[in-house]
Amino acid sequence: MDSALHPIIGQLERAAGFVHDDPAHAKLDKLDALLAQSATPPQDAALLAELLSLPNDGRHPLLSLDPQQRRRRTLESLLVQIEALARQNPVLMIFEDAHWADPTSLELVDLVLERISVLPVLLIVTFRPEFEPPWIGLPHVTAMTINRLGRHDIDAMIDRIVDNKSLPPGVREDLIERTDGIPLFIEEITKAVIEAEEDEAHRTIADIPPPRLAIPATLHASLMARLDRLGPAKEIAQIGSVIGREFSHALLEAVAQKSRVDLETELQRLIAAGLLFRHGTPPHASYLFKHALVQDAAYSTLLREPRRALHARIAQTLNEQFADIAESKPELLARHCTEAGEIERAAGFWGKAAQRSLARSALPEAIAQLRYALDQIAALPSSSELRREQVRLQVALITPLIHVKGYAARETKEAVDQAMLLVKRAEVLGEHLEDPLLPFVVLYGQWAANLVAFNADKLLELTEQFLSLAGNNRTNVMVGNRARGVSLIHAGEIASGLEYLDRALELYDPIEHRSLAARFGQDVRTTILAFRALTLWLLGFPEAAMADAGRTMSHAREFGQVPTLTHALVITSFTFILCGNSTEAMANLKEATVLADETGAVFWKAIGMASQGCAFALTGQIPSAVTMISSGLDAFRSTGSTLYTPWYLTSLAAAYAELGQFDDASHYLDEAVLTVQTTKEKWCEAEIHRIAGEIALRTAKPDVAKARTAFARALTIARSQRAKSWELRAATSLARVMRDNGERDNGRELLEPVYGSFTDRFVTRDLREAHALLDELR
Repeated sequence: MDSALHPIIGQLERAAGFVHDDPAHAKLDKLDALLAQSATPPQDAALLAELLSLPNDGRHPLLSLDPQQRRRRTLESLLVQIEALARQNPVLMIFEDAHWADPTSLELVDLVLERISVLPVLLIVTFRPEFEPPWIGLPHVTAMTINRLGRHDIDAMIDRIVDNKSLPPGVREDLIERTDGIPLFIEEITKAVIEAEEDEAHRTIADIPPPRLAIPATLHASLMARLDRLGPAKEIAQIGSVIGREFSHALLEAVAQKSRVDLETELQRLIAAGLLFRHGTPPHASYLFKHALVQDAAYSTLLREPRRALHARIAQTLNEQFADIAESKPELLARHCTEAGEIERAAGFWGKAAQRSLARSALPEAIAQLRYALDQIAALPSSSELRREQVRLQVALITPLIHVKGYAARETKEAVDQAMLLVKRAEVLGEHLEDPLLPFVVLYGQWAANLVAFNADKLLELTEQFLSLAGNNRTNVMVGNRARGVSLIHAGEIASGLEYLDRALELYDPIEHRSLAARFGQDVRTTILAFRALTLWLLGFPEAAMADAGRTMSHAREFGQVPTLTHALVITSFTFILCGNSTEAMANLKEATVLADETGAVFWKAIGMASQGCAFALTGQIPSAVTMISSGLDAFRSTGSTLYTPWYLTSLAAAYAELGQFDDASHYLDEAVLTVQTTKEKWCEAEIHRIAGEIALRTAKPDVAKARTAFARALTIARSQRAKSWELRAATSLARVMRDNGERDNGRELLEPVYGSFTDRFVTRDLREAHALLDELR
């Protein structure tokens, strides 16, 4: 469940005909032969070879991709395989036991379902009732519940199993009653009966309680009895059950340490009993337990110490004799070491598995593996080396949680807080952390959580810590200045915030600091430029703001990391919206939403939806604006986030006012004011009061006095923040009221100096409206 694309990898290996002792070049030859059937492009072949952990011997192109790009391209290449096969012949694809699938495989199934609606492909997915697939309800998906068998089918099934044997009197009725129409129960318990002696038959049935009591336990007892009657073959079943549901002949032979003749005899008994299926011929065969419950039954017959010893032997065998598996699937060794009680080795393998998952952007799997590693370390006696590893793993957990859950989600904040405790413990103990950047990564995690769940006081306190700890370290000073600048801007100290952003931008070195994206979530320069664009607009430099937004996007695309691009697309959309450029904003936000869907970034998808609503409002699509802002805001808040909530609430209030729903408009406006007071996110506070004034003028009984007070308040706030663009909007609104009330000269005297302070002309909607109004007033 925590091994990314596990079933897909297994299918490709089987389809290519890989065997255990194939050298790497032979496996590559087999893979090439398989992919030739679907005319696979060289780039896709390179990705699929990498997915199978095969080295590039020069036959495939070298791909320079970050983990998210690699993941996205790999999933796309798998989809292309299905399309290519479907062009040749109709395709049947069966995906069994979806309830046990890893998250990345389930994401691939989602993508396949979208793609095959126009292809000659039948996809059958089986799963237990507790699994809730997101596909039910799609027009090309049919859901079928497999019910219990009726009497006629049960009789037919029993007849097929007993063949020409006869059942003792009364046994058939007892079987029918006690197996409850469940096919596996019918089959296994019938076989248990006919395998028993005639005089044991009644006792076997008597031992089976009616289905209303404990049917699974009944099946377990039946399977245990069947295994006991297999003699030495039972041991082989036990070894296989410890390896897993499916296992190779080569690994079984290495672990079992039996002669080939004895091993084959005992395997044949298990196959003849219907407990194991075999694919291929030894020594290249693989085996599969008929059902997970058969594996469970065999596993449960082992006492604790023999079971642990078997797990240890399997881990050792994998490590020493199956180096390719040990390297490509460290999670297998981690599981066996965990069950063997070899805790320190298990932690190491879980950590290695997590690093592989992170490299492939299999983030949910990486989160699970990192947690397993940390759980193992927590069970060990503390030592300096283990404490260092614990800090490293705990810090590594933060970034995937940010991407999957969100910056301010409970799980993310808990991970950050735990990392901070571990770092402080190391400081108290005087232990040197091998990576000097770790304390800053943790502090940054705390800062990011408080930015997204906006808390101005805590933010400014954390950024002071950042800068005081940074010393003369160029990297730390740059990150500290960036954090300080972003914090000040959103707290309403806009001009001061720009100074810090400019300092951070001067310190950025494209070579030295490129690798920081993996530590801090996104490329630092790109994020500085994105926030600087917003800041420049606020300060009254819209042309410069648009230029910075363009530089942000160019740099983000050139940088080639999905989180960086997603951040750039969303944050620059704010600048485009505020400048009145709905086309550019919507294009960015649609692209960001696609990326967020692909990477499972709930936070960015939510903020993208809410921002799309603001872009809809610009084009007069008010009902769509209300829907998108409301849905996005709900999803955003579900991640624990409040950042930009005042702006979204104000936009929502304005949209409701456009629809004439003034009670709703007032409600959301009041909520925006309260949010500003609570969190101290003040960068758009002036606009809240301006919108309040506009709404006061639109009601059935316009309240001009209330509007003038609100506009005056907006002007005061904008001037105190040196937010020229908000000041222009407020001055335009108030000058319009003055015009309508015969105060043309006062309106012109108010608006003219504000408009005159802008060196850019006619580049934004606000400037065009102000210019047109001034023409009237003159």
